[in-house]
Amino acid sequence: MANDRIKNKFGQLSKEGRAGLITFLTAGDPDMSTGQNLLNSLPKSGADLIELGIPFSDPMADGPVIQASSQRALKSGITLNKILYMVLQFRTFDNTTPIILMGYYNPIYRYGAQKFFDDARKAGVDGLIIVDLPVEEDELLELSKSKEIDLIYLIAPTTDERRLPIITRQASGFLYYVSMTGITGTRSADRMEVEEAFPIMRQYTELPIAVGFGIKTAKQAKEIAMFADAVVVGSALVSIIEKNLEGINSKVDKKRLCNSVLKQVSNLSKAIKAAPKSRNVGQSV
Repeated sequence: MANDRIKNKFGQLSKEGRAGLITFLTAGDPDMSTGQNLLNSLPKSGADLIELGIPFSDPMADGPVIQASSQRALKSGITLNKILYMVLQFRTFDNTTPIILMGYYNPIYRYGAQKFFDDARKAGVDGLIIVDLPVEEDELLELSKSKEIDLIYLIAPTTDERRLPIITRQASGFLYYVSMTGITGTRSADRMEVEEAFPIMRQYTELPIAVGFGIKTAKQAKEIAMFADAVVVGSALVSIIEKNLEGINSKVDKKRLCNSVLKQVSNLSKAIKAAPKSRNVGQSV
């Protein structure tokens, strides 16, 4: 079963007594070959789960850093079909690291929902985060169940206790807690505010809870890892790609770009693993 990878990974993290690192990169950024190299190298650098962004021309929930990465990827010729091929290539040597596609509903709708789930299952996709498809829009629910691809839902600081059980009843894989209101990459997470939200969420779910948005540094990741089941870092990694793009003309330069991203992934992973183990990570698994 495809979604066993997510369940198994959180089970492994629970046994290790630590939170996981979930890395986000936009598929095909800055180009297909570099994007594939980055994807292939993430697990060895410390990523426990991988979110692969589906580029979209109107990414309304994303800040300027990820918006720019989507534009670069689209300009390089990335398509949803090519993203699934990237996952398929990854699966030729890694059959354990969960891959979650994150994006907007429009590309899936245009691809054809049934065909997309068929192809995603064959490629080895484990989960989906569709940021503009609320839980009430459940047309993908049966497809996700039949193809054993988890639908992972977002919970925000503004989500009240009337809505929480509606989301948690339908969610699978894990829950993604958005640490702040607003778009990605623009502010930093407030550890105290996030930690205070956990007991409330735990009343309604036994699923693992990952925290993302606003986590930029290894220090912040370590703080969140003290109580979360996983920490998601995206804009901070994508910004490294952006900063390394100037003057890229050779494979050596692209290798430097990849090394810069992977070095930060390694730093984040080490910080998370060093987080105090006094919390009950994975208790919900």
